Amino acid sequence: MIPLRNASLAATLTAAALATLGLCLGASSAAQAAAPVAATVPAASTAPVASGVPDFSRITQQYGAAVVNISVSGVRQVSAGSDNAASTSANADAGDGDSDPAELFLRRFQQQFGGTGATMQVPVQGLGSGFIVSEDGLILTNAHVVAHASDVVVKLTDRREYRARVLGSDRRTDIAVLKIEASHLPTVVVGRPADLHVGEWVLAIGSPFGFENSVTAGIVSAKGRSLPDDSAVPFIQTDAAVNPGNSGGPLFNARGEVVGINAQIYSRTGGFQGLSFAIPIDLAQRVQQQIVATGRASHGLLGVSVQEVDQTLADAFRLPRPTGALVSEVRPGSAGASAGLLAGDVVLQIDGKPINASGDLSTAVTMAAPGARMVIDLWRNGQPLRVAATLGDADQVVREPVAAATPAPTAGRLGLALRPLQPGERHAIGSAAGMMVEGVSGPAAGAGMQPGDVLLAINGQPVGSIEQARAAVAGAARSVALLVQRGPDKLFVPIRLG
Repeated sequence: MIPLRNASLAATLTAAALATLGLCLGASSAAQAAAPVAATVPAASTAPVASGVPDFSRITQQYGAAVVNISVSGVRQVSAGSDNAASTSANADAGDGDSDPAELFLRRFQQQFGGTGATMQVPVQGLGSGFIVSEDGLILTNAHVVAHASDVVVKLTDRREYRARVLGSDRRTDIAVLKIEASHLPTVVVGRPADLHVGEWVLAIGSPFGFENSVTAGIVSAKGRSLPDDSAVPFIQTDAAVNPGNSGGPLFNARGEVVGINAQIYSRTGGFQGLSFAIPIDLAQRVQQQIVATGRASHGLLGVSVQEVDQTLADAFRLPRPTGALVSEVRPGSAGASAGLLAGDVVLQIDGKPINASGDLSTAVTMAAPGARMVIDLWRNGQPLRVAATLGDADQVVREPVAAATPAPTAGRLGLALRPLQPGERHAIGSAAGMMVEGVSGPAAGAGMQPGDVLLAINGQPVGSIEQARAAVAGAARSVALLVQRGPDKLFVPIRLG
């Protein structure tokens, strides 16, 4: 997934093969000055979806002047060490540390001359888009547009330029709020993403590759789209052509109302390939209001990792249908651990609202305030269960090393060659038991199991020996769910038995 900033110099845009699926890190607040909150979201519209092609020319003429071009400059630190890759190269549009020329140079220098820990300050320049939401100069854009920025310049369509203050930036939602000292500025009208329909026309305005106020159109391809980038944003997917430089620009509906902020594309080339993603404007405004009031956005934290439930996993956990968010890890000391959540639980509802996919849970938790109490309906051991959790603060909790659950596979029906873990391996993963995968064939190979995986459980039952693994599989019907530790991550691998 590629954030859409048009970068140069050290943050050069690359045309890397399929981009990694991660949002760029947001810049920290440059100021906390108060500013009026943008107009609130209007009441739900009862108007039917417009038929035919909208008057894109009218929308552009009426609201195009509220779309701004943003140019940024600054410096950032890059390192040859892999530990710094996530934080130093996250703004490279391809999302690959090796695509950053400065970091690549440092790594090669280190390899050639044997140095360690090399770091350097490199300049960053980039372009993006934004739009004005209040007449006195409040502007919304993406956090990755202003990341590492020490100087931000906003250019209006009438060629006036202003230096902007970054009131705050939130990397979890990729939203940033800027302020320029001006008055009587043109503004956009905010709509309701909930009123959008798949197939409805949308229009994007921005500065792709620096071409200011470019207008493109398309349709809504999907709503509530979750991306595999640890993001909590339920994206609006469209096929409106957007490219690097469109980041932070508005997405209009057929009535000329802003319903989203263009943020990412899915591409194998670095340019538009028919898939673009926008942050819903109602979510962005909630973040905006927090930033304007306090200079930062706060988010709740449950402290669990989740994944989607497919039919095989639903069968393994005896769910009536494949729905919900499957908990694959509960971090020690987290809100989820305090509430009694376990790996293998399937979250079905939060405060009475259905959780149809894993992204629904992430969104609900991230957009809740720290300290909020949530009632969680889940599925455990073939039965419904209700627990309550008091959320932690995402900004104050550091992810701890994974603490393993317990393992279970068998070479027979699964196609796995297993051995017990050595003491050093147990210590490394923090598990008292476990089975190392040394060979993969048959159903396990088809499901994506790999040598070197550590099997932690079968259908939620911990296994520490071949005998326990065989017994667990013998009691399964059509499918099993293997809890696997792969590197630092845990995930469930569904395997359908013959």
